[in-house]
Amino acid sequence: MAKTVLLDVRCFAGGLDMTGVSNKIELSAEVETKPTTNYGSQGWAEVIGGLASSEIAGEGQWEAGTTDTLAVDDATWAQLGGTGAWSVSASNRAGPGELAYFTRAMRADYTLFADIGEVAPWTSSAKGSWPLVRGQFAHPPGTPRTAAGAGTALQLGPAPAGRRLYAALHVLSAAGTGPVLTVRVESAPDSGFAAPTTRVVFDPAAGPGGQILRTDGGPVTDAWWRLAWEITGDAPSFLFAAALGIG
Repeated sequence: MAKTVLLDVRCFAGGLDMTGVSNKIELSAEVETKPTTNYGSQGWAEVIGGLASSEIAGEGQWEAGTTDTLAVDDATWAQLGGTGAWSVSASNRAGPGELAYFTRAMRADYTLFADIGEVAPWTSSAKGSWPLVRGQFAHPPGTPRTAAGAGTALQLGPAPAGRRLYAALHVLSAAGTGPVLTVRVESAPDSGFAAPTTRVVFDPAAGPGGQILRTDGGPVTDAWWRLAWEITGDAPSFLFAAALGIG
């Protein structure tokens, strides 16, 4: 990816697509420095890494009570103090293979409103409670799905012992009568997926919301990964985004 001017950052918080109501998104990661300086350090400070942490912070224009998709106020108020899936892209191209940063984070604070005559603002942040994963988007947020299918194969590489496959799902909208979306993550030794293995399965979703899962840390030698899904209901249609990564 070349040098980038931030014109269209995508941020998904649970079932909320924040693209149209945000004008600032910041993503940070930090490792504590723990001093280990001693008489053998030859006059130089020595440190080792302690606990790691991450944070997602943003601000934008306040909205509430929209009917077609989640509004920022409705979603933020419901999420406050709770943990869920967060995914961020540096561009509007949140399609398969595009760079994604994602984690499980707690919505920690929420500030809204300002002076008379100003566009009503909001600011909020979320504190990571799982590792911040650098992976790839696995499903485009603007492509509606109405029937069972499978997504693009991504070559994320194997997950050696002690590392995990992380998967975030953001269901952005659901239409129809009794719609239910069930998404799973599959792996295979090659891009053909002739005999895929299911690694994790998200809970069935009937409306907007987010989930994040990870494997148990056992080794997976398969290098290729993809989403697959089942959809039921009367004239169902879903919009959703997803990200996968090895962390």
